[in-house]
Amino acid sequence: MLRPFALLPATLLLAATLAGCSSTPEDPTAHWSVQKIQSEAQDEMKSGAWEKAVPLLEKLEGRAAGTPLAQQAQLEKAYAQYKDGERPQAIATLDRFMKLHPASPAYDYALYMKGVVNFNDDLGWFSWLSRQDLSERDQKAAKDSFEAFKELVTRFPDSRYTPDARQRMTYIVNSLAQYDVHVARYYFDRGAYVAAVSRAQSSIKDFPSAPSNEEALYILVRSYDALGLTQLSADAQRVLDASYPHSDLPKQGFKGKSNPWWKFW
Repeated sequence: MLRPFALLPATLLLAATLAGCSSTPEDPTAHWSVQKIQSEAQDEMKSGAWEKAVPLLEKLEGRAAGTPLAQQAQLEKAYAQYKDGERPQAIATLDRFMKLHPASPAYDYALYMKGVVNFNDDLGWFSWLSRQDLSERDQKAAKDSFEAFKELVTRFPDSRYTPDARQRMTYIVNSLAQYDVHVARYYFDRGAYVAAVSRAQSSIKDFPSAPSNEEALYILVRSYDALGLTQLSADAQRVLDASYPHSDLPKQGFKGKSNPWWKFW
């Protein structure tokens, strides 16, 4: 017959096990229907509680797996992550959606959303309120945004999102060109005239229709002149005069900052 104290280790082990189980967070959605989860997620999104909406949408995606509702939950999760400032997570969610659902009728929206997330970076849907010049920011996001919009307009020319994507693509191209001009001016202001010429030429070659080419040509004129290359300077001046006959640059010098993106619309 076992003595009472011999049961003590087993009793302590059981108590520890129960204590460990009781410390496990309870899932409040465990007995919710998919409709209940969807409703709660929508309420959180409407109130702007994006960080609360994301886990609910993840639950919804899992519970409704294999249905259109799961696809909707995944896209809404990407949007909530984006609004919550979690851009990399939003991009990852969208990439996963497009990989899993290549034939989804919402594929065009996923591409558009990916372009917008990169286009605005962490500024939100109404980035125009900040009047921040995209050409002064990291260009990788702009290029990724352009590629997403390009795929959208190529594959889905009749999509409801295509007209807006085209406008944003125009701005991105102008922005990338303006970025090259910013760099060319940086070199010029520091007396690195050969580097200024190289960057200005790249802008003109890569983005022949960009408005910033007016300034790029003026940088060529000034840089060639500073290098003592008078013939090349005169040639660049003739191109500037022919392309921009009303340019104020020769008289007034360099322009200020470029227009914000919303003025291209």
